Amino acid sequence: MMRSELSSRLTRAFVLFNLHNLYDGSPKPSNSVIRCSTASESRRTNPFNLKNWKVLLDSHPGTQFMSARLPFRGLTPRCSLVRLCIAVVVVMVSHDAAAETIEDRSFIATCDGSEQKYVIVLPDDFQPEQPVSVLIALHGHGSDRWQFVRQDRGECRAVRDVAAATNSLLVSPDYRAKTSWMGPKAEADVVQIIDSTKKLFRVERVILCGGSMGGTGALTFAALHPDLIDAVVSLNGTANLMEYDRFLDAIAESYGGTKQQVPDEYRKRSAELFPERFTMPLATTTGGADEIVPPASVLRLIDAVRQTNDRVLSLHRPDGGHSTSYEDTKQALEFVFRVMSDAN
Repeated sequence: MMRSELSSRLTRAFVLFNLHNLYDGSPKPSNSVIRCSTASESRRTNPFNLKNWKVLLDSHPGTQFMSARLPFRGLTPRCSLVRLCIAVVVVMVSHDAAAETIEDRSFIATCDGSEQKYVIVLPDDFQPEQPVSVLIALHGHGSDRWQFVRQDRGECRAVRDVAAATNSLLVSPDYRAKTSWMGPKAEADVVQIIDSTKKLFRVERVILCGGSMGGTGALTFAALHPDLIDAVVSLNGTANLMEYDRFLDAIAESYGGTKQQVPDEYRKRSAELFPERFTMPLATTTGGADEIVPPASVLRLIDAVRQTNDRVLSLHRPDGGHSTSYEDTKQALEFVFRVMSDAN
């Protein structure tokens, strides 16, 4: 759960909990605890301890005004109705505040010795020994590893929600950050992240998704390493770098030259040219009015893949632009998860 949503829910809970005038001076129960978490920590705390509530409130702006109305330490409700209200609130906060753990991780890239970063989001109550799916989300041009973790746009929220609903690890790499376009170094970083994640956890499946440049990168990486990917979701990407004519300077820097200088690099990163490699579940979203990343190459790829693979979903919006709605993103992700589950 993101901080703004947690803050809102806590506020609503504390409104229900505004009952301190009904308390007497009896000893408080000592066995009530809740679990709360911030971006990178989890802790257990007594909900009747005002100091603990203050710590939680201070980390969630917008709820401090309730602090004077919280139940006071050492007091117990005098009637069953109030006890019931407290129980409900404790359950609400225990359920809603128990959030995922977000970790910002660094590693040394084997391809060039540089320090690179990625974010991993662990689901609530995650145990390292349990089998788990990994959802890798690739950010768009000009963004970085935090896009799918923090941004409120529909694509990002849907990725987080589906990861949480499926108890998947959400991994969001920089993959050479703002102008990646899944060049050789970015490719090597993603391979390294997948390998290290599999060593740390019991990974059952790896699902690769991304938006715009990230959607392009998801298709490119799957075409280059189909053995590492169990499903692909591309949001508003391109499948042909040979013909794509935007962001040429950034792509040339990432690929080590222009189309004329290193044509093989552009060719092998054009997923449309390798439809036979897409044997895994595949979902794409495209917009007919998208002028930033035109949809034609992805639509052609879909037609070609369907010749040998029926586990394909294409969500094409003729009037759509360069974005995907929350609903379409969620549908695309849920499709590949469902197809993978049906195959087991």
